[in-house]
Amino acid sequence: MNKIPLETIGEESEIRFRDCFSVRYIQSAALLCRLGYAIEKDFAKSGQVSTESVLSHEAFILNSVLSTVAFLESTINELYSDVVDNAYLSLDERGEALLHSISDGWRNEKNFDRAPVLTKYQKILSIAGIPQFPETDPAFLNVKNVIEIRNFLMHYRREWVVLSKKKVAAGGQETRGEKFERDLRHAFRENPLAHVSRPFFPDKCLGHGCAEWAIINSLIVTDEFFSRLGFAAPYEGIRKELLTR
Repeated sequence: MNKIPLETIGEESEIRFRDCFSVRYIQSAALLCRLGYAIEKDFAKSGQVSTESVLSHEAFILNSVLSTVAFLESTINELYSDVVDNAYLSLDERGEALLHSISDGWRNEKNFDRAPVLTKYQKILSIAGIPQFPETDPAFLNVKNVIEIRNFLMHYRREWVVLSKKKVAAGGQETRGEKFERDLRHAFRENPLAHVSRPFFPDKCLGHGCAEWAIINSLIVTDEFFSRLGFAAPYEGIRKELLTR
């Protein structure tokens, strides 16, 4: 899927290729994650961090998480585009038949575009006659939370941040920040740059631990997805570039 050259027949041959932004996004996510880790590592050694470093760290972590979800979206969108355009090169009859079944089973592109990210993964597996991810699968659940974080950040609406440890009053509505704390408090290492008095989300949540957790779980899910289909992942050749620290 990664930049497949196609040569046309004519007086002058034309070289075309299909770009692969999913690879760029996961490379970016990993690089930004490493940069965030370097700042946290320096802070652990010195106990000091400049204002500029705090701002850089925030930019690295925020954009690492955003790029991770962009990777998840573009990965499944690229697969669907290649299937619909018959541009995915497969070496065996089983692979070709599988791709045709996906193309035949999901012809409505508007319906595909409107579907949630993980629904796309699940439906393509279902169309291919392959078991879907169980809703209780730990990595799948973690990726759901990663996507929720990304959606909240991308479509951000301000809400009250409650610093009190008291439980929400009867009938009170749980904020998104409180939900993230409930679901993710022990999922990864908290941001060491965040002051102890700051709320879990976003301050303590958005650190290297969160970015690394997002990348690792997203790759677990996409690895399993391509393994079930019997295809090589588009990022297979750059795995060494996906270190998170």
